Amino acid sequence: MPPASPTPPWNVQRLPRADGSVYLVTGGNAGIGYFVAEQLSATGATVVLGSRSPAKAEAAMDSIRMRVPGARVRAVRLDLADLASLPSAVESLAVDRLDAVVHNAGVALDDPPREETGDGHELMFGTNHLGHFALTRWLMPLLSAAPAARVVTMGSFAAKSERLDLDDLQNRKDYRAKRTYGRSKLAQMYFGMELDRRLRATGSTVSSVVAHPGGALDSLTPSRPPVHVRTTGARLGAAPAALLVQGKDAGAWPAVRAVLDPAVRGGELWGPRVFGLRGEPRREPVWDHLADLSVAARLWDASCELTGVSWGCPD
Repeated sequence: MPPASPTPPWNVQRLPRADGSVYLVTGGNAGIGYFVAEQLSATGATVVLGSRSPAKAEAAMDSIRMRVPGARVRAVRLDLADLASLPSAVESLAVDRLDAVVHNAGVALDDPPREETGDGHELMFGTNHLGHFALTRWLMPLLSAAPAARVVTMGSFAAKSERLDLDDLQNRKDYRAKRTYGRSKLAQMYFGMELDRRLRATGSTVSSVVAHPGGALDSLTPSRPPVHVRTTGARLGAAPAALLVQGKDAGAWPAVRAVLDPAVRGGELWGPRVFGLRGEPRREPVWDHLADLSVAARLWDASCELTGVSWGCPD
């Protein structure tokens, strides 16, 4: 019997086929989420863009279809800041199973004042973390119906230097926009890790992987009009930064690999190869603070209480 063929090295330009698979990308109409959707569309899979804006989603789908002949791409309206709308958004997917969801959508505010969702949660924490926490609960029947589905949570390199204040998750005491954003992404990453532990404990076929894009700048991102247009001035001005960081097209690579690579396992962290900031995707050691099981468990319980979603929570 001939020896099994070795698995070819991962090539971001030659992704494996995924015909018949169905993937949901939250925030797939812009930024890194757009490039995740574009790259996954090239595999033959059906890719669903979750977006608050039907017009922006339509523009993104047109752009993908221009670059990926025969792309199977569609959109659903998804507002992660409106928790009550999520069950109907999941129903509107109109699929029997979901092979992966990429939790990419997010809000990033640069300046005060502090804003809140309609549910009364700080906007970035409420959208980036609580919205995805609740959405995953409603998606779980569709994910469980697939042979080996994956939940891929897109964190941020900015979360590496942050720590959660479990007594002030809503950042009411000392609101600083950039710090609050980093903490909201850290909360997402804790959720991705804790989710995989809980899935393993129940024998689920679903796995959860965490990824981050490194340093991803608009000025280094190739144009995708009208979704994104990079001027010549922006390209030239950003040239020195390319030694350290990359565009959002490359920032999508870790999440795309986390969806597609059969060698990826639940509970892993994937990011860019060069100092965690740029380059091809690789598995990296889980950050020390991200491995704190007590923080993850307390965040999970608090998330249940804040969302009203009963999902592995104390009675």
